[in-house]
Amino acid sequence: MTKTVKILGIILGALVLFASILGMGVYAYYHLPYDDRMRPARLVVAEGATLDQTAGLLEDQGVIRFPLAFSRVARVMGKDRSIRAGEYNLHSSMSPREVLQMLCRGEVILHKVTVPEGFTVKQIATLLEKKGFASRELILRESRKVGFIKAFGFEGDSLEGYLFPDTYHFAMGLPPGEILKAMVQRFHSVYGPALKARQAENGRRLHEVVTMASIVEKETSSRKEMPLIASVLVNRLRIGMPLQCDPTVIYGIEGFDGNLTREHLRTPNPYNTYVNKGLPPGPICNPGLDALKAVLYPEDTAYLYFVSKNDGTHLFSPTLKQHNRAVEKYQKRRGKSSGGGT
Repeated sequence: MTKTVKILGIILGALVLFASILGMGVYAYYHLPYDDRMRPARLVVAEGATLDQTAGLLEDQGVIRFPLAFSRVARVMGKDRSIRAGEYNLHSSMSPREVLQMLCRGEVILHKVTVPEGFTVKQIATLLEKKGFASRELILRESRKVGFIKAFGFEGDSLEGYLFPDTYHFAMGLPPGEILKAMVQRFHSVYGPALKARQAENGRRLHEVVTMASIVEKETSSRKEMPLIASVLVNRLRIGMPLQCDPTVIYGIEGFDGNLTREHLRTPNPYNTYVNKGLPPGPICNPGLDALKAVLYPEDTAYLYFVSKNDGTHLFSPTLKQHNRAVEKYQKRRGKSSGGGT
């Protein structure tokens, strides 16, 4: 009996010693860096990547040794499902503990992208693709998902008009839906209670306001002129006069080559406001705050027409006779078409 107890004691002591050595080894592994040379490494954790795949990439980049040990430690600590997708700046002098903490906190590299006012969804998709965030087609497909659009409470068949132009900072690997969601959330934050109250006073639906604002955004680059452009739209809508806006026609032409012809103005399409009365089916770009405010607070004028003065501004007229004189002065003498009623 005494001999058995001694053997068990020896075995237990050996197990305790082994566990202590193993614990010290794990502790040392977890807290000691790969080396002290601060070699930079960039890691991209894809959406849906497994812990073992991530550990393998860390070994390939020279950030950790023994990827299996890294995975085991992370699992024991319950961190295996906490690692976030994205792009990370790491270096070889980080310990596995520091690496794991950074991955779990999601301290990803953020890339700046500026969406200009008046960009269409297609232009935004092209911009995001050039920046490396996602493919253009994938972004466009996401922007047209019916459930996605309805989830935000919007009308229409795309998010056109509701991707607010601003400067954003996104992580690489972020799903396209999350990128678009951030832009829509920015729209909601800008289009706050005061503007919603004004919209209610005007008796317009949000879709109408954004559609009109998109036209204003495309018709002028002058912030000061926007309320005047908006007044022309309001006046024409009130009396049932066609809006006759070139930018809406252009939006409805697939593969537009930059040359708007009289044939284009006569050819029916849902966005041809020379052929159709009222507003087009939806926004023709993504307007900024100034254009939205211009529609909600238009100038009180009798203007029904405007023509470009070829200097970035327009001349506004209340009658067709006055408008024709302005067209003669600013357009026809330069060999240009008047571009319709406006």
